[in-house]
Amino acid sequence: MTDDKELFEARFSRRGFFATAGVAAGGAVLTGTAEAAPVTHAEPAADPITTPRVGGLHLQFGADPSTELVVSWHTRQPVRRPRVLLGGPDGNFERTAAAVTSSYTDAKSGQVVYVHHAKAGWLRPGTEYVYAAVHEGADAEFGTFHTAPKGRAKFTFTSFGDQGTPTLGKRYVPPPGTSIANPPYVNDNLGSPAAGDVTAGVERVRPLFHLFNGDLCYANLSEDRVRTWNDFWENNTRSARNRPWMPAAGNHENELGNGPIGYEAYQTYFALPRQQGQTDVTRGLWYAFTVGSVRVISLANDDVCYQDGGNSYIRGYSQGAQKEWLERELKATRASRDIDWIVVCMHQVVVSSADQANGADLGIRQEWVPLFDEYGVDLVVCGHEHHYERSHPIRGQQRNQTLTPIPASTNASVADTSKGTVHMVIGGGGTSVGSNGVLFNPPACRVITAVGAPDSVTGKRPPVYVREDAPWSAARNAAHPYGFAAFTVDPGTRGGSTTMHVTYYDVLGPAGELSVFESFTLTRPRND
Repeated sequence: MTDDKELFEARFSRRGFFATAGVAAGGAVLTGTAEAAPVTHAEPAADPITTPRVGGLHLQFGADPSTELVVSWHTRQPVRRPRVLLGGPDGNFERTAAAVTSSYTDAKSGQVVYVHHAKAGWLRPGTEYVYAAVHEGADAEFGTFHTAPKGRAKFTFTSFGDQGTPTLGKRYVPPPGTSIANPPYVNDNLGSPAAGDVTAGVERVRPLFHLFNGDLCYANLSEDRVRTWNDFWENNTRSARNRPWMPAAGNHENELGNGPIGYEAYQTYFALPRQQGQTDVTRGLWYAFTVGSVRVISLANDDVCYQDGGNSYIRGYSQGAQKEWLERELKATRASRDIDWIVVCMHQVVVSSADQANGADLGIRQEWVPLFDEYGVDLVVCGHEHHYERSHPIRGQQRNQTLTPIPASTNASVADTSKGTVHMVIGGGGTSVGSNGVLFNPPACRVITAVGAPDSVTGKRPPVYVREDAPWSAARNAAHPYGFAAFTVDPGTRGGSTTMHVTYYDVLGPAGELSVFESFTLTRPRND
């Protein structure tokens, strides 16, 4: 972005911009206190045949969410001068941020996708902005965002995982020996109409940002992976263009041939804060950011999980770099007097009471849970299991084969997270294969403790399960598969406690109708 201390682009109204969609960013400039001349020229009108539109507009936080955001969109061919015009709620666009274009070639289809990332910096904390994303010859797409507060403040964020798309992608294939004259189209990425409903529900809450706990669109299962990503963004841009959607990589983001470990599509669509110790292969797979007094840490579990759940088996791909980074991050965060809450966003789970689903993974319990305990992680939000469940605060592990987590307390309505970490399974983002109907009763857990030799036909390593009791289980929703959680942080007062009020909503219809399944409160002493 041009430095707003030195140079501003010419000012023009949002109304005028709509009238001349695609207006050039190179008009008269404003320096000091002089008034800028109005922009009077326009780029060529959009050609719907030759010019790709601004597709899948979405936001991500930059390294400092109070002053930096990244605006992203994609096209199927190269474009000229991709950029974002930025202004205030009055609709006057005063600055321009040039976009940097990344691309990947889908190994399955040979299709090339271009993603344009414009970083907006020098923003004011806790401020509303209006922006327009545009490239030469295309109609502009508009959005708004609100920067994060600087320092302790009240705000709300939401979370879910495991979405897919509400769209249909392939013809139904009848069983062998049968035929259908005109087979219908079906969904080929484990999605369902609810994948649209849940996004509508999030927009009813209008959070500051959204945490997406992995398995975004299951493109790795689709006949056309690029089309599935496009459908995913078309569904979610109504929310993601107005608030950052901050993801964690799930096992279904692993797409065979797309990069050395399968994550190149995911890494191209998102521009996430790069961390120390990451290479070009691992860029963006783990990262952290701070909003108010909350430090969010996003992890990529396939690095430590035993389960063979993606298109390729990549356990141990970072050679310990992610774990080393995590420990440094947790140690520095817990030592900061400005941070009260540590929230981890990841995909696979430490706890689950679903039978015949994925199960919990011993790899996470071995590698990361001791660090969560040592540095006092408050909350872990996950997906992977396609139901809603939460644990009591847990601290420590039983000395058994599965390292069963030990509950620190069993108060179902208030959890002191300074005593233990609350884990939430929020995998009801829209997938058609729910696990809410296969919960153990009474609660129990199947833990993946190892994998067998690769299958001679599929190449997959079968999981080895050990069953355990589930003394950590606090609440679960067997009645309804779809929903999300909302978290409202109240910083409290200096020397006292801070709280996080949590509500899990069932999503009940295409307009995102909401019904409260449960509410509870997390609390801990402030760190100042």
